[in-house]
Amino acid sequence: MTTDQGLDAVVVGSGPNGLAAAVTLARAGLRVRVYERNPVIGGGAATAELTLPGFHHDVGSAVHPLALASEFFQKFGLKDRIELKVPEISYGHPLPGGRAGVAWHDIERTAAGLGRDGPAWLRLLAPLVDNITDVAELTGDALLRVPQHPLTLTRFGLRTLEQGSPAWNWRFTGEIAPALLTGTFAHSIGRLPSPSTAGAGLTLAAHAHAGGWPIPVGGSGAIAAALADDLLAHGGEIVTDADITSLTQLPLASIVLLDVTPRALLELAEGALPARYATALGRFRYGNAVAKVDFALSEPVPWTAKDLRRAPTLHVGGTRADQARAENAVAHGRHSDSPYVLAAQPSILDETRAPEGQHVLWAYTHVPAGSSRDQTEQITRQIERFAPGFRDTILASASQTAAQMQQNNPNHIGGDIAAGAISLLQLARRPVLSGDPWRTPLKGVYLCSSSTSPGPGVHGMCGYRAALSALAHEFHIETPPDLSPPKL
Repeated sequence: MTTDQGLDAVVVGSGPNGLAAAVTLARAGLRVRVYERNPVIGGGAATAELTLPGFHHDVGSAVHPLALASEFFQKFGLKDRIELKVPEISYGHPLPGGRAGVAWHDIERTAAGLGRDGPAWLRLLAPLVDNITDVAELTGDALLRVPQHPLTLTRFGLRTLEQGSPAWNWRFTGEIAPALLTGTFAHSIGRLPSPSTAGAGLTLAAHAHAGGWPIPVGGSGAIAAALADDLLAHGGEIVTDADITSLTQLPLASIVLLDVTPRALLELAEGALPARYATALGRFRYGNAVAKVDFALSEPVPWTAKDLRRAPTLHVGGTRADQARAENAVAHGRHSDSPYVLAAQPSILDETRAPEGQHVLWAYTHVPAGSSRDQTEQITRQIERFAPGFRDTILASASQTAAQMQQNNPNHIGGDIAAGAISLLQLARRPVLSGDPWRTPLKGVYLCSSSTSPGPGVHGMCGYRAALSALAHEFHIETPPDLSPPKL
């Protein structure tokens, strides 16, 4: 560890938001140091050999719809720093009888494959796809402020209310289109239907037909590495194996940005927060959880529907009704016998992930918060249902229960990878109702995790907004720094 002389800012946590905050501050000319409790950086955007040598698995997120859409990553020029492969198929959805829904990057091609529900798919999503920049701005700043794009807000709001209500089937006549759409809703680990899951899912579905759902070559760790490289190039420091349990452990600095949950802030502050604010943080709710399994495979997954063999992302859960039953069981504190499984097969696009001819499969399912139940068999059985012979391709697997997810990353309380329940209330009050939710009552202390606005996802916006707030309030720097890549 180097001397603390001249240190301006300290960031605790090297997840995408912590690194985004650190990069922004360093680009503004501040001397920044990042502390990370684990031996490697990245948090929810790390890649490691979890099963066998040569098989590189994403520890957290695997597919990145927001890597192209995020304001921060656009300004940072992420697509010019790492290789992001945008697949022809954004996501696929197997159904009984060898059928499948396929969300092609091309929305017209998607609609053509949905038969009589094709026109309904276009009417629902095309207005959002055509105005994806406005949608990204709307959903990337989930705060109470005057809407900049009222027509987009109206379109998005009406569709969210429809798909988040018992009327969600009214525009569809078949099984495939609603099942395909519901797979995106279930990303949010919540009750189906509900406005919060519908809003998040419609956003993902629109991005699928706009910029696409890219896979980073080399794994999600490539994103963290690009951020770290930029930070170091601008004078920043990163200290790993540093478990910070109290703010008093930190060196003197003008500002402290915390990529932690409200619960962790309460512990770090050790009673120094004003009672009213502390009470508000204590009321912040955490959601249900994920149980994750990574597989090393001898060959690609043998999906019955051949198009799915080309889809890096799959939602495995059957019909819309099947998925609703599974997700609502979890919402009521029960494990589902036939769970929704979110799966990614990045090695079909990225040959660096596994030895030649072999593959990795990333998969998780939803479980009640704090669950200690290993879901390897449930996930394997659900995939085998739509890919007979899958079990025979497994060379090795590595499982994490929801409880273990928290042990590996304290921000995932009870296995909640969103760092806070996703609801309409908690999108506005994240973690408190404020026009500047990143700023805490402690002088120079800011929250920058996914527990703050605009919420979960690998987009860097929580860290970016927190850093801009800190620059304005503590250094009177009102103009955002230039984040663009160096010119060659």
